[in-house]
Amino acid sequence: MVMIKKEKKYYRPLPKSLTILNSPIEGIGLFAAEDIKSYTWLGLTHVYNMDFEDGYIRTPLGGFINYCEDPNCEVNTTYPGQESNDNINNLYLWTKKYIKEGEELTLQYMLYNPTE
Repeated sequence: MVMIKKEKKYYRPLPKSLTILNSPIEGIGLFAAEDIKSYTWLGLTHVYNMDFEDGYIRTPLGGFINYCEDPNCEVNTTYPGQESNDNINNLYLWTKKYIKEGEELTLQYMLYNPTE
């Protein structure tokens, strides 16, 4: 009899390419743990739910990204392979530019402007 060892699956709140570190912008932020190509889909940032403030539940990906007027990421309502905007209210994070390892990921917020 051959024993097959099952690999434990652990929940990982962020893609392996990202980590959370102290930010020179504000508090803590998302940083590249490796180089990331432009137009890379990073995952779900906000789930639409009217029971929550601003109508969204933030995921860890959406909760730690800092604001910037000239961001290297953007939010979109689609994800790879999605043919239509069936989940138009959910928000997904994409890189706009090539991001070097150690660089902070930034975003121009859609729900509010922290500079106002």
